[in-house]
Amino acid sequence: MESAEAAGLLREHGPGGLPRFRTYRRRWVLLAAVCLLNCSNAMVWLTFAPVADKTAAYFHISLEVVNWLSTVYLLISIPFGVVATWVLDSVGLRCAVILSAWLNMTGSIIRMFSVLKFLSLGSQSYWYLFIGQCICALAQPLIIFSPTKLAALWFPDHQRATANMMASMSNPLGVLIANLLSPALVPEGKHIPLMLGVYTVPAVTACALATVGIHEKVPPTPPSASATYSTSQPFLTGLKMLLRNKPYIILAVCFGGGIGMFTCFSALLEQILCEKGYSNTSRFRHQAITLAISSSLFGFFGFAIYPIAMELAVECSYPVGEGTSTGLIFVASQIEGVILMILLQALTVRVAEVPSSTCTLGQDGSLDWTAPVLVLAGLCSAMACFYVIFFHTDYKRLHAERNRGDLVKAEDTATADTPDA
Repeated sequence: MESAEAAGLLREHGPGGLPRFRTYRRRWVLLAAVCLLNCSNAMVWLTFAPVADKTAAYFHISLEVVNWLSTVYLLISIPFGVVATWVLDSVGLRCAVILSAWLNMTGSIIRMFSVLKFLSLGSQSYWYLFIGQCICALAQPLIIFSPTKLAALWFPDHQRATANMMASMSNPLGVLIANLLSPALVPEGKHIPLMLGVYTVPAVTACALATVGIHEKVPPTPPSASATYSTSQPFLTGLKMLLRNKPYIILAVCFGGGIGMFTCFSALLEQILCEKGYSNTSRFRHQAITLAISSSLFGFFGFAIYPIAMELAVECSYPVGEGTSTGLIFVASQIEGVILMILLQALTVRVAEVPSSTCTLGQDGSLDWTAPVLVLAGLCSAMACFYVIFFHTDYKRLHAERNRGDLVKAEDTATADTPDA
């Protein structure tokens, strides 16, 4: 009996009594599943935004109704975001990823019903789209909140930021793909069924990969000292701690506002540009290069800080669980995004029909987006300045790890992957 206990202790501790940390090769499968799922969900979200005018004409609805297919993501994720943080920190990463994968696939398939003539009659076509978008919107908080949790639980400290970056940046990658792919697939409204079918493929693939490839909510042996103490605070206690954390509140308002602005910009860009004479390929008056550069800079500098901000949220709120700390920021961003979507559309001014307009709705007059764009630019500048001036914090998780000297020394031995059974 004593020898068996000694063997068990030897497996859990290395030479000198230091804790033993291990990494597992299957963590890359988990990362691939989260990346593909995050990318697919973002593609579903912005499926119709780059071809809003053609979508409105195909389904015989207004632009405002088309915008709801994007706005519903923001509205649903506000209340469900709180549920998603509880699922991640209380039930586990495996449940959150698999549930989001099935929701995303189910919603994508239901959207296909809108173009099946024997199932969709009249206004029913739009409702299939809307219900499908709602189901996919339920998946968004679960998968958006997962990168920091995945990085903390499965990756050693020297790979944690990289894993979080890859999983987080797959979401704006999905936004980029949607903005390029939708106009390419839908030169005319009759090609919308093809677009819906193409977007269903990555959703089904991500669901299969998550369901088959994810078997555990945590690795058998933690990869790092911080993973040993992950989610050390109960969910409600963590929420109370966050609401009393001044640096975290500033980060949530400023970075959440940045995500909200990016959401508005992505969802409304096609409508803003078509009134100025740009088609879905943005070729007009030799400004395509200028437009591409400005949009690229917006995305590069805007989302370059996305994974850093997620890690910073965990650092300044430690020992609150990773799902709760990143989830609350996302909920704040969706609230700000809804407010901005409503505000910017309210600030538009209807003007006489512009001859150069490429909007194909045939409405009486066009919408002038000059004032909304100026308001959006002003808010971006104001929030950036506010963050730089007022945000100051300690790196609480790093300090806690340094104070556990033996754990940090032992963590340095976790360099080789353990083969999967």
